[in-house]
Amino acid sequence: MRAGDSIMGEQTERSSLFAEPISRDILADISQPVTNEHQHLTQTHDYKAGWSFYLVLAGVVTTLGSSLPVGFNIGVVNTPAELIQQFCYESLLERFNIDLDETWMNIVWSAIVSIFIVGGCTGSILGSVLADKLGRKNATIVTSILSLAGAIMFVLCRTANSVEMLILGRLLVGLSGGLTTSIVPMYLTELAPPSLTGAMGVACPMGVNVGVLVGQVMGLQDLLGKPNDWPYLLSVYALLVIICLPVLFILPESPKYLYVVKKNEAESLRELSRVRGVSPSLLTEELDELREEVRSNNDTDRYSMWAALKDRRLLLPLLLVCTSQAGQQTSGINAVFYYSQTIFRQAGLSRENAQFATIGCGAINVCTAVIMVYLLPRTGRRPLLLGSMFGATIILALLAAAMRFIDAVSWMPYAAMIAVLSYVLVYGFGLGPIPYFIASEIFEVAPRGAGMAWGSLANWGGNFLVGTCFPSMRDYIGAYSFLVFSAVTGALTVFHKLYFPETRGKTPTQVTELCNNGLRSRPLAVTNRNV
Repeated sequence: MRAGDSIMGEQTERSSLFAEPISRDILADISQPVTNEHQHLTQTHDYKAGWSFYLVLAGVVTTLGSSLPVGFNIGVVNTPAELIQQFCYESLLERFNIDLDETWMNIVWSAIVSIFIVGGCTGSILGSVLADKLGRKNATIVTSILSLAGAIMFVLCRTANSVEMLILGRLLVGLSGGLTTSIVPMYLTELAPPSLTGAMGVACPMGVNVGVLVGQVMGLQDLLGKPNDWPYLLSVYALLVIICLPVLFILPESPKYLYVVKKNEAESLRELSRVRGVSPSLLTEELDELREEVRSNNDTDRYSMWAALKDRRLLLPLLLVCTSQAGQQTSGINAVFYYSQTIFRQAGLSRENAQFATIGCGAINVCTAVIMVYLLPRTGRRPLLLGSMFGATIILALLAAAMRFIDAVSWMPYAAMIAVLSYVLVYGFGLGPIPYFIASEIFEVAPRGAGMAWGSLANWGGNFLVGTCFPSMRDYIGAYSFLVFSAVTGALTVFHKLYFPETRGKTPTQVTELCNNGLRSRPLAVTNRNV
């Protein structure tokens, strides 16, 4: 027999194994240890999967211990910037007798800021490998360990008088951040029943938004904003990681990962029963969906990022995920936050009140994320995302006009302030949270890790692009920078208007079938009736 025939025979045998119902012996063996306080309420064949103890626990623990530190490390570094630069100057002068001028100091500071994004891009690339190799839960544990290692570097760098430790810490937390945005949304949506994937998917971006807000608040003078407190300010997020890390070990592994990727039906059913809190005999509908996904993926055990890129069936899903993730950053959200304090000052607020107003923008972002937990299970992804993109396009153009004439008309600073607050609000109702988890609803389990990794890489790449280009844009074209962001977001709106299918109420297999002809796909021919 030829090698190819042998491989095909093994795959056929394995496929037929997963196509058959789970044996009674396995069901009996697994159902023995499955008990909890909700089980007596759900021992009925009318069972409908909903919130359970382990599902809520997974959402809370990963939001606080994994996603929040990502946002914290994004938002915290601006407040103590001058203090950190002074430390770098004194350290390099004392250890190497290097007297940095302003130009070289800017280069050192740029390295400290940008190494975080480099780590994020690297983590995004590694996310696919770790998620499939270690499992979704164990890969999440790795992100927390990296995050703690970064915090240790921050705490010790001043004592050790080491700029290198500071840069290494930023690299580690960036690496952790890239892994988190690639793995955590996938883990949570795979744990959730179909009716709750949207609510669980928004947990990660909500954690990031809360982290940015916490970083801004902790930098206030009355908290950790004092001159000698900056190492503790950079590392205080570690308290949450330390609390949440032990809980990660008791969480269930993703049943979909175990069933489709690892081909371990017994363990998959055991974990699915544990996360739902019911007997395996009530999970026949979800098991049928897993078998269907195995049948549709029986020709591929695991997708690398490169393999996903070469698969023509995944072209449109990759474009949708990557453009939405990159567009989240190239819509100019960080630039708007950068300008917010200047706008609030010109509207007549004091420096301290302008800082509080900027924190208020972060609070709006968090509030919209909380509302999205309620909205997403009840509203389609497509109208929310398109409405957010279109609204952002219009508001960014209005903000550009307001900034251009901010000194010409007395009320224009207030118009600019309203535009900033409106943009943050509109951004939070679609463009902010949906790109983080939409790959979990578009990609089937086998290529999902690769799809999430490409999306996360596009997000961090967009962040890097805006971070490097915006200062030059600001110097050369000023307020018209926001017209550039408006144009990019407008193009994004048109593309997603043409190709983005409604995913609510559909399995990833159904969505994949709608998008498997690349740009020749017509996913809206089916979904328009439901939107």
